[in-house]
Amino acid sequence: MPQVQVRVPDKLIEALDGWIGEGKFKSRSDAIRTVLSQYEEKEKTRKFYEMLIKRSKEAEEHPEDLVPSE
Repeated sequence: MPQVQVRVPDKLIEALDGWIGEGKFKSRSDAIRTVLSQYEEKEKTRKFYEMLIKRSKEAEEHPEDLVPSE
């Protein structure tokens, strides 16, 4: 797995270390990987939601294009 060097404000490091102390994460690396994964999932959900809104508008404008569910 590649390594990445990141500069992080002291306040965030304190929060990170607090979460590790509480047992929420095993290490700083584990915490950062988890947060990045959660952000990635959030972005996927946001893009899916945007697609649903677009499709809903298309369906309202052209209901004749909808496929009946029966």
